[in-house]
Amino acid sequence: MQASFVRHLALAPRAVARHTRAGARLGGVRTFASASGSVASAPSSSSSGSGSWDSSKISWDVRVLYDGDCPLCVREVDFLRGKDGGAGRLDLVDIASDEYDPDANAGIPFETAMSTIHGIKRSGDVITGIEVFERAYAAVGLGWVYAFAKVPFLLNVANTVYDFWAERRMQVTGRGTLAEVLEIRARRMEAEEAGGAAACSLDNREACDAKFD
Repeated sequence: MQASFVRHLALAPRAVARHTRAGARLGGVRTFASASGSVASAPSSSSSGSGSWDSSKISWDVRVLYDGDCPLCVREVDFLRGKDGGAGRLDLVDIASDEYDPDANAGIPFETAMSTIHGIKRSGDVITGIEVFERAYAAVGLGWVYAFAKVPFLLNVANTVYDFWAERRMQVTGRGTLAEVLEIRARRMEAEEAGGAAACSLDNREACDAKFD
């Protein structure tokens, strides 16, 4: 169980962008406000970019936003997907995909999604950190793994350990800093819109600087 818990901490960083996160925590749930000040909710499908929130049309228990460029994260997600067994209790969204749409995910921008693991409840509320793991594991019948999270003291300890790992996650997985990842993604998106450079990456920075008509 201890080894499993340590592996779970790899999914996404939490502390590196504490100061940049949008939203406020209400009753342990993080909500995100739009420019008008209203609370943003997630559409009923990860493939939908718009539409009103209707929880009655949702079959999953929790949507997990994960970093598909992180090998450790992908391994953990594959484990959860296997435990779900096609039941659809989890909605797994790869934020590293160029098709990631913030509007379809409670308005959570790529930068924020990368800063810490995020989950979206059926109600549309956004949760972060250990609470995401707790819900995801409960959804696939493994709630006992994170039963300790119901004890405030143990939850705080777990989040502290998670924070410690989070600050080092990008470097440990050989991807540089979060700032570098964000810069490369922004350059790649701009280059692709201009006509190419899909190969732009941390390992191929020259492609990021290529000019297109």
